[in-house]
Amino acid sequence: MKKFITLTAVLAAALTLSSCDCFKKMAKDPAAIQVSCTPEVLVLNNGKIAADISASIPADYFNKKAALKVTPVLFFEGGAVAGETLLLQGEKVASNGMVVKSDEALSINRHVVFDYQPAMDACELKLLVEVKCKSGKCKEFTLINANNGAVLTKEQLAVLAANDEAAYALKSECGRQVAVGLNTLQKDLDFAVAMEPEANNYRNVTTTVVTADLVYKINSSKLAKKATETEEVAALKAAVEGYLQNDRAAQTVYVNGYASPDGPEKFNDKLSSKRSQSGLKAVQELLKETGLNIDAAAYGEDWDGFKAAVAASNIQDKDLILQVLSMYSSAAEREKEIKNLASVFSALKTEVLPQLRRAQIVNSVDVTGKTDAEMAALVNGGRASELSLEELLHIAEAQPAVAEAALKAAASKYGDARAYNNLAIVLAKQGDYAGALKALDSAAKAGSKSEELNNNYALVYLAMGETDKAAEYAKGANAEVKALASAAQGEYNAAVNGLEGYNAAIAQVQQGNLASAKASLEGDQSAKADYLRAVIAAKEGNVSAAKAALQSAVAKDASLAKKAAKDVNLAALR
Repeated sequence: MKKFITLTAVLAAALTLSSCDCFKKMAKDPAAIQVSCTPEVLVLNNGKIAADISASIPADYFNKKAALKVTPVLFFEGGAVAGETLLLQGEKVASNGMVVKSDEALSINRHVVFDYQPAMDACELKLLVEVKCKSGKCKEFTLINANNGAVLTKEQLAVLAANDEAAYALKSECGRQVAVGLNTLQKDLDFAVAMEPEANNYRNVTTTVVTADLVYKINSSKLAKKATETEEVAALKAAVEGYLQNDRAAQTVYVNGYASPDGPEKFNDKLSSKRSQSGLKAVQELLKETGLNIDAAAYGEDWDGFKAAVAASNIQDKDLILQVLSMYSSAAEREKEIKNLASVFSALKTEVLPQLRRAQIVNSVDVTGKTDAEMAALVNGGRASELSLEELLHIAEAQPAVAEAALKAAASKYGDARAYNNLAIVLAKQGDYAGALKALDSAAKAGSKSEELNNNYALVYLAMGETDKAAEYAKGANAEVKALASAAQGEYNAAVNGLEGYNAAIAQVQQGNLASAKASLEGDQSAKADYLRAVIAAKEGNVSAAKAALQSAVAKDASLAKKAAKDVNLAALR
């Protein structure tokens, strides 16, 4: 509801001092003019402070020879910003202003907008009035005290001419107040909390598998000596011995017996079992100095191995071979068809089937990586370069205290887009949005086109107040980002359903839905949440609860005390 503010009664002494002839009669009845402002408490929205000022001038009030300049001015600590001046003039004044007929009432509505500056957090919107008459002291436009009609003294005019802090104070004293304070809750929206990190591929335990084949003659389970003397077997042995030197490695060695699928199924089952046992003995002898336990198993016909070998071969019609064999479900039919195909494709006889007559040695190694504490210590010790990219991405997520250093190291050494994207989040949470934007640009240059990068661009631009740029990214963003974009433009009804937690609570407070705002903050024990609880309690008129919540907030974040000292939402506590 609009609040009407009447001019204070003009003091007789002030009228005596005033010699602006055309203004004297008007100044005798200032209460006749009504002025209102919507909103009564100014509101920050999208980097702007807007208000609608209304004034009603009654009939038989305005002097036909008078001219008034009325300027809306936003006063704040250390300065003032003027809006557009309105010139009002009587019927006998020759100028380009708005004519006020002496015998008619006039209603005036003006929309004023100011660009926000942080110093405006504690501010007052006032109207400055200058008077001009054909005769008397005000032959040129002269500032008057709009609260009592007095013309400034010579000493006051000298102060005004200095155009310094004292001059601003005097102007403020002369202005007629129409709105006090600025609701800056929109500025408290937490855009960084909605930013999305890109995932890492870190695994604390990695598994490496090394294999080598011991090859047999057709239908035989007797292993030739040269079968264990191949380069492949030697490499496996060397790998086993190497991993024994790593106390983070756990090895499992086993031998799997197979038969080529070109004979009777029952015969091949027995043959694969015998091969697993003869292979086991050979491997036990080969690795006897390692002290490892070795297991063995038989898998019969190596149908999977056959398909893989054919697919990897240079046989011209290999796709046809695999298609034909897939048509048969029974082992007997497949055996028959393989023999038929082998008579046509000699490569099956000479290249594919012989390599399936084997016992395969498998060494599966689980290597446990560094602990989080070890990785964090390397980062803190300036040795982040010793960590892999995935380790750096992981420890940045697991240990926020080293996140910035870890991600900068990852970005510098590997140039990875994920590192830049995730670094942008860390910087944004510190309030360094310029740095965050630079990191996002680096992620884009590194080739990232991820959804996370798009969303984060929108959020950083929102935090920087560049809503037009943010809107381009918000088109393809997720629901939360779109909701925050709406909230950043004051569209709280559209925003609230897409938000949760702290950001939802801000939107709900701006809607006046305090009960829902308190519910949204449930479980959030952060300093900013306690501060918002203080605002809610103050709006509810519960001063004691507001004080308690503010004390809790300041105990967690001392900088909030300075913020509270200027916050119009907490004026009741002052």
